[in-house]
Amino acid sequence: MSVRVRFAPSPTGALHIGGVRTALYNYLFAKKHKGTFILRIEDTDQTRFVPGAEAYIEESLKWAGIVPDEGVSYGGSFGPYRQSERKETYLSFAQRLVQEGKAYYAFDTPEELDAMRERLKEARVANPQYNAVTRMQMTNSLTLSEEETQARIDAGEPYVIRVKLPRNEDVRFKDIVRGWVVVNTATLDDKVLLKSDGMPTYHLANIVDDHLMEISHVIRGEEWLPSAPLHIMLYQYFGWQAPEFAHLPLLLKPDGNGKLSKRAADQLGFPIFPLNWQDPDTGELSVGFREAGYLPDAFINFLALLGWNPGGEKELFSMNDLIDAFSLEKINKAGAKFDIEKAKWFNQQYLKFMDENDLTARFLELLDREVEPDRAKAIAVSLKERVTFIQEMPEAGRFYFEAPNTYDEKVARKKWSNEAAEKLTEYVQALKEEQTLDAGVAKETLQKILEKDGTPIGKVMPALRLALTGQAGGPDLMEIVALLGADEVSERIKKAADVLK
Repeated sequence: MSVRVRFAPSPTGALHIGGVRTALYNYLFAKKHKGTFILRIEDTDQTRFVPGAEAYIEESLKWAGIVPDEGVSYGGSFGPYRQSERKETYLSFAQRLVQEGKAYYAFDTPEELDAMRERLKEARVANPQYNAVTRMQMTNSLTLSEEETQARIDAGEPYVIRVKLPRNEDVRFKDIVRGWVVVNTATLDDKVLLKSDGMPTYHLANIVDDHLMEISHVIRGEEWLPSAPLHIMLYQYFGWQAPEFAHLPLLLKPDGNGKLSKRAADQLGFPIFPLNWQDPDTGELSVGFREAGYLPDAFINFLALLGWNPGGEKELFSMNDLIDAFSLEKINKAGAKFDIEKAKWFNQQYLKFMDENDLTARFLELLDREVEPDRAKAIAVSLKERVTFIQEMPEAGRFYFEAPNTYDEKVARKKWSNEAAEKLTEYVQALKEEQTLDAGVAKETLQKILEKDGTPIGKVMPALRLALTGQAGGPDLMEIVALLGADEVSERIKKAADVLK
């Protein structure tokens, strides 16, 4: 059997990071087994449809490197891949279940449904449901005659189609992550399969589509685990082979206390969406991981390890590495704490290994001044291990373009002295005599000056850095000297001497 998996989001707003992880695990599993990854848009709930959300989902996956093999924008032999375009297909399958006595028409008004729930609450029923017991007290094709049922349909009376579940029957299935799951139908209700507007609910649509699209494995969030027994029953009703199921653990708040939500992310000051998202109703802008400066490879590496552990000490995985190592059996049952500091660490690591030409191009885009490309490259390379995000580089490297106006007071108090200033003046004169200047020459020249009288390097280096950058730390000091040039180094030493004397 060939592996075919799907990611099936609803276009009801921005794609949550948990959804990106679900897509990633589906993608990794498909590629590991030389299978097919499908993007299907589940837009049956038209009341919650948000314009632009579908395009946002596609752009998010593309940025993350999760590219579908089939889908709305990718084609394929199993389309349409947008559920709103498959309405007639669902209707025929819903009617088939009715004809076979496995579903029924229900004409109950909202008021009648509310009254039913109130009766059950008064009878101290803990979980009021439309089920094998209560359905015989309601207005449906099980309590109405065939003639009356048809008359109501012909008259255009609104109705839904509900599944008819057995009163007391165990439903069993083996989940790849959770093991054996057993649920008795007495705890389930007769879910609506087809709504009054003719659109299917998730329960019907995803079953039909997964079957027709030949989905082999359903990899989805833990929130769908309570619905899985119903879905197993529907597969049995249709006489279809059910796919294998894997229900993924929740993403938790950093403290592990509760599900990760947009509100929690906002309070703690980190993104929860892959890309910027502006709410079409409120205009509120939510910053995405991309715009916050995260590199897609770092983002994916971080996300993959939230709930999955391949074993061993290795933490840095390319997409190909992830594909090779991935297995559903190594997904944890327990929820995964969302550690934004770990996400930042991953970004730092990937920034260090970023292609220098790509890094330079990004750096130049951020600068508010013209800089010769080779010089920009050298500056970018010197800064890449000193920052977490690329957008921090212009400020971190401001001293390359502007002499400091302030100096670290602690360093100045401890490390600046007349002796240091004199040595630096001597040093810069020696630099001006050199034909060429690079980091090696800058270092060698400084050593010669210090060796004349045995001045310890620790008496001069902090003062030199302070004069050139105003800071206590930063990139390799000799590289800074080479990039600034002897004349600029001279001017900055003079300025520091005047200010700090």
